[in-house]
Amino acid sequence: MLPPLRARELSVEECCDKGVEWANKNRMCASLPPISESRECSMSQEQCCRSQLEKQSCSDGVEFANVREECDSHAAENSTCEAQHFKTCCYCCLLGKAAQVQGQSCDPNPKMGHQCGIVFRSCCGKGPEGIDLSISDDAPKNQQVEISKEELDQEDPYLHDGCRGGGPCSQQCRDTGSSYVCSCFVGYQLQPDGITCEDINECITGTHSCGLGQTCVNTLGSFRCQRDTSCGTGYELTDDSRCKDIDECETGTHNCPPDFICQNTPGSFRCRPKLQCMSGFIQDALGNCIDINECLSTNTPCPAGQICINTDGSFTCQRISPSCGRGYHLNEDGTRCVDVDECSSPNQPCGEGHVCINAPGNYRCECKAGYTFDVISRTCIDINECRRYPGRLCAHKCENTPGSYYCTCTMGFKLSADGRSCEDLNECESNPCSQECANVYGSYQCYCRRGFQLSDIDGISCEDIDECALPTGGHICSFRCINIPGSFQCTCPSSGYRLAPNARNCQDIDECVAESHNCSFNETCFNIQGSFRCLSLECPENYRKSGDTVRLEKTDTIRCIKSCRPNDVNCVLDPVHTISHTVISLPTFREFTRPEEIIFLRAVTPTYPANQADIIFDITEGNLRDSFDIIKRYMDGMTVGVVRQVRPIVGPFHAILKLEMNYVMGGVVSHRNIVNVHIFVSEYWF
Repeated sequence: MLPPLRARELSVEECCDKGVEWANKNRMCASLPPISESRECSMSQEQCCRSQLEKQSCSDGVEFANVREECDSHAAENSTCEAQHFKTCCYCCLLGKAAQVQGQSCDPNPKMGHQCGIVFRSCCGKGPEGIDLSISDDAPKNQQVEISKEELDQEDPYLHDGCRGGGPCSQQCRDTGSSYVCSCFVGYQLQPDGITCEDINECITGTHSCGLGQTCVNTLGSFRCQRDTSCGTGYELTDDSRCKDIDECETGTHNCPPDFICQNTPGSFRCRPKLQCMSGFIQDALGNCIDINECLSTNTPCPAGQICINTDGSFTCQRISPSCGRGYHLNEDGTRCVDVDECSSPNQPCGEGHVCINAPGNYRCECKAGYTFDVISRTCIDINECRRYPGRLCAHKCENTPGSYYCTCTMGFKLSADGRSCEDLNECESNPCSQECANVYGSYQCYCRRGFQLSDIDGISCEDIDECALPTGGHICSFRCINIPGSFQCTCPSSGYRLAPNARNCQDIDECVAESHNCSFNETCFNIQGSFRCLSLECPENYRKSGDTVRLEKTDTIRCIKSCRPNDVNCVLDPVHTISHTVISLPTFREFTRPEEIIFLRAVTPTYPANQADIIFDITEGNLRDSFDIIKRYMDGMTVGVVRQVRPIVGPFHAILKLEMNYVMGGVVSHRNIVNVHIFVSEYWF
């Protein structure tokens, strides 16, 4: 099989051209699309993009200086690198134009820098008829020197720049080599003549960002938002259409008297007196101190039993001494009369079975709850509520007590919060079962987790189930089953196998892939079920090993291709072209319901070729007990020889099955391929 084709790597020049193209199109380099996995290509693309942006920014600065004759009104973020290049080239161009007007030399100061010097010289040398670098006629003839075109180009690299000094464009110009392209600043649009720029009226086009309550006012190259309504008293409108508080205290527009201090507030001001009143007084609007009547406050300043008397700046408290009648007495403070609780006396004023009820200035005796007054004995006797109201007080059982009763519930239930109803008791909360418990109405049921069964003896304990001893236990694991509490574990042979992800089957370990074999350098490792084999397979004389080694799921193949020496006629005429060695691992004692196809020999020829060779497949050696056969089949435009296992094989053993694929034309074998199949028969555990 041929390896997949790889995409052609881009050169550094191509990556640079992509960066320049992106800068010309997007005027930014922040989101460059990746065009190659090469780190050098990404670096070249980004560097060329930034260099092109700097060149464009510098050209824009020169254009701005030629059109506006100033640089400070350009609307741009000064923090960006492009804005810095714009300002630098704009300033240097203005300096060059000033030098030209003042009649000074167009040679810049070297301290300005290389790029600034080039822009300075370019803008200085642009006169009314373009750039003039000729020698003055007033100079002596012997001092006039002929300057070649090449020297002029080296002296001024912008000599042939079509955009030098702004070019024909009114704002921005970009030289394309063969021509030029004009563009406009932000807020302007290019006219149909392709040269002049006209201001964009954002207020008409609707591209402004003015909000509700603001009016859009167009300006050259931009716009501003003006507030529709006034800000109201105490506020003033700022240049950015915002309302700002007026500090009347700072501007002196307040009306506070001399004895007051002005304090600014949002939208207004407040006059605070300089003189502060003493404690017990409050200050009015004119600054006068007025006495506070503490006796009228919500929180009474005097304790209970005392009266409050207001004074100038304070208050006093006077004690009150009242007289109490029968059934009342003075409180601890002696300020007021309170009721005497006769029922709290140790000497019960009422007899046994009675309850004393206190009243203001008096008391009365009544029978307690659960008692009734007996007119004969004139005493209070107990009421048997369970007998008087049978079945109406308690849900299950009622028990009488002196003066009351209580309810009880049968087994499996508990008394509810109302003391009368019965609700199911969740016995599982006390963990009566060894594993799992299920509460049922009035009782509970124990059950076991998976891998356990409930004991027939007590119905509470759980016993482990030996899954390996069950009638189906031999089919649970492919190799060996080990019982553990509540479950089981499957194991595999100690070497050559590992447990599959389903934890039941065994997977063969490919020691050849894992490089855990001990084959020598001259030997080839072949994986078989549960082990591996080291075989030294050498190609016979006039044959060499093919560079490709086919590795399938169950087979490994080494192919020897005929390689004749020069002038070896017998070798050339020998019909055997390839000799292959294939290794396959088969299970022992396999049950057969039909033949199993194990090897496919493919010949790349048309299915029914006209006047072409007939292909014959044959097993020539090693077919012990006729355990294999070979049939011919046509599949997907190819003739295929299918080797089938038709009988079970008792192993373990190693056999070599020799197969031949003959191309016959006119009864003569014109081409022959030999396949030696090394068959290893072993036990499978999966």
